Amino acid sequence: MSLDSQKVAECRAWLGRAWADLDSTAILLVAQRPRPDTALFYCQQVAEEAWKAFLFWHDVPFRKAHNLRELGEACTGVALSLAPLTQWAMDLIQFAWVFRYPSEPEESSRQEAAEALTIVYLPEEVSS
Repeated sequence: MSLDSQKVAECRAWLGRAWADLDSTAILLVAQRPRPDTALFYCQQVAEEAWKAFLFWHDVPFRKAHNLRELGEACTGVALSLAPLTQWAMDLIQFAWVFRYPSEPEESSRQEAAEALTIVYLPEEVSS
């Protein structure tokens, strides 16, 4: 069975974005002036882009939205075994918007961002 090269390229593009955002997250946490708020945003983006790659690969349409709940449910519809991971990643939903607006009073910490990073790195207890 041969793979559709255009489909492979688009899936790789989604995953490339996810890897770039994962790298950005790590850089932001160890910078001289750490930016945990932006790192948290990128953690949410990593999950979103990886799930979109998965859905694209499986020919499941998705909206151009940042809704991890919706994307996670669609992924679980393709592979029920993803349910624990999609449920665990729900903690990332808020980071698509919570620190993006000046009116949001809450501040993030390096610890909070490091914990979010463990979600997108797929910890062993979730992947097994």
